[in-house]
Amino acid sequence: MPFDQASCSWVASVVRADGTSAVLKLSMPHMEGAHEIEGLRFWNGDPTVRLLEADDDLGAMLLERCEPGGMLRSEPERKQDQVIAALLKQLWRRSAPPNEQWRFRRLSEMLEAWRSETLAQVEQWPDAKLVGEGLRVLEELARPSPTDILLATDLHAGNVLRSERQPWLVIDPKPFIGDVTYDLVQHLHNCELRLHADPMSMIKRLADLAEVDFERLRLWTFARAAADPREDWTNPIWMDIARALAP
Repeated sequence: MPFDQASCSWVASVVRADGTSAVLKLSMPHMEGAHEIEGLRFWNGDPTVRLLEADDDLGAMLLERCEPGGMLRSEPERKQDQVIAALLKQLWRRSAPPNEQWRFRRLSEMLEAWRSETLAQVEQWPDAKLVGEGLRVLEELARPSPTDILLATDLHAGNVLRSERQPWLVIDPKPFIGDVTYDLVQHLHNCELRLHADPMSMIKRLADLAEVDFERLRLWTFARAAADPREDWTNPIWMDIARALAP
């Protein structure tokens, strides 16, 4: 039976010919996840699930089975903070050297696609000045830099599973080359109620845990809160967060 948590892929438990358990994942083509297989090869199980076999053309992956496999999102959010920060530091230690970065796309490419979506929704913007400033800051922060490294970009508590090999393993990386600070933003956004309640304190906590620059993380979090494309622009939570964090 397939797992029911996947949204952009079909994922099911399987048994290999030697009797060992594994996971079969068939990914739907989408821009953000196009290099997942390449990223899993690069990180090679540290601290991601291991890629056992793959068909690059089909987007098919045979993956290590995490046991017991519970999601990190079942843990209190403050524990999630600690685990996410620790996993990101492991991922960053194994970043692709400059002569190998050509295999992966720039973060600016993904953010430009999101920018186009947001601009197409201009008639729905509740605060044009704030959204426009978010778009400007996103473009500025995403400019390539010599310090850019390989990022997971979508690391949050729903993409971390409990495992016997390591306490927690990362699944579903969406690798891009970019600013290290960006990699914390998805976790922050997935804890939107806590972020809304006290954005500065939460950002400071994550910046300290991951040992990144607070001000840069504040700007990334502001820009995405203000300018992410979204289905419902009437929900005030993201504009509230953006106003609290605005430059």
